[in-house]
Amino acid sequence: MSSLKYDLWLSEATQKRPRAANDLLARFGSSEKVFFASKEELDALGFLTPSERETLGHKNLNRSREILRTCEEKGIKLLTIADGGYPFRLKNIVDAPVVLYYRGRLMDLDEEAAVAVIGTRGCSGTGRRAARRLGKELTEGGGLVVTGLARGIDSEAAWGALEAGGPLVGVLGCGLDVVYPPENGSLYEKVAENGLLLSEYPPGTRPDAFRFPMRNRIMSGISVAAAVVEAPERSGALITANLALEQGRDVFVLPGGADNPAARGSNRLLLEGATPFLKGEDILSNYEAQFPRMLGRAEDIQQKSAAPEPAPVLPVTDPAEQAVLELLRADPRRLDELIELSGLEAARVITAVTMLQLGGHVAEEGERYTFLQ
Repeated sequence: MSSLKYDLWLSEATQKRPRAANDLLARFGSSEKVFFASKEELDALGFLTPSERETLGHKNLNRSREILRTCEEKGIKLLTIADGGYPFRLKNIVDAPVVLYYRGRLMDLDEEAAVAVIGTRGCSGTGRRAARRLGKELTEGGGLVVTGLARGIDSEAAWGALEAGGPLVGVLGCGLDVVYPPENGSLYEKVAENGLLLSEYPPGTRPDAFRFPMRNRIMSGISVAAAVVEAPERSGALITANLALEQGRDVFVLPGGADNPAARGSNRLLLEGATPFLKGEDILSNYEAQFPRMLGRAEDIQQKSAAPEPAPVLPVTDPAEQAVLELLRADPRRLDELIELSGLEAARVITAVTMLQLGGHVAEEGERYTFLQ
């Protein structure tokens, strides 16, 4: 407890640039030593901004004591970067938070096939259904859903995970006692009951806009992958996807309709090399060797679905789908070949292939698509 007050002081002093806190810890070894560092020592470092040096010069622990009292009153627990339970995956990003506040069950996140499900707040009805289905499929398959609990894709994925029995992780861009959006109060409580609510911000912190991009690095930081369901151009979900790539995480994208503005950004990620997926299994199958015990929870479900009823074959009426289907009748082809030979926009081909798969007309085998019927 004696060192915790210094961790809180450092976290608050570097709230807008957590990387500075990590650099200070690497230099001095502990937040307590940073606290007692002289002005001359801080000035000599070279990586602190003038405002950071000024803030770090305020050697006052009253705010830390206030935070500790509030956390005790509200049942909020704390985890510092020096604690053994701090996620190793998160600790290794360059701007890991010095302190995490949490409610719920603190699970060993490094032992989980955690997938950050991300997407736009202004999603389409199709996007909502896809996000809820993905949250359910990932959970049933033994994965752990990580979500920002924002409106739209985030909330739908959380509800899907809860429908499957949880657990899941919600990462907030505000204090754990601040419900945002306001309609998510019941969702907050269900996540805390069935999993874990996390934030780097102390109680009472408002959901200011600049906090959400910072929140996103934690979502990807504790995960092995990010799954983008639907994201328009200039979407915050694209920021998370880019953060995930910078952190060395895998990025999966659900292909969207070419005429769907809510999917233009996510479709662009596919063109830039992200991995497409249609269901949760497409994501989790990449991590079976890494998490055999956790993903083994899906055995009962897999046995029940070993002999599924054949899906009905849907008629092909869309011109783009018809063009792609004719190409695949001749030979199996890669996605880039279909784009080149069809002369269609890449997004239209991606959508056509997805719809043909859903309709039972083609199947993906390795890197190629094959005609079925």
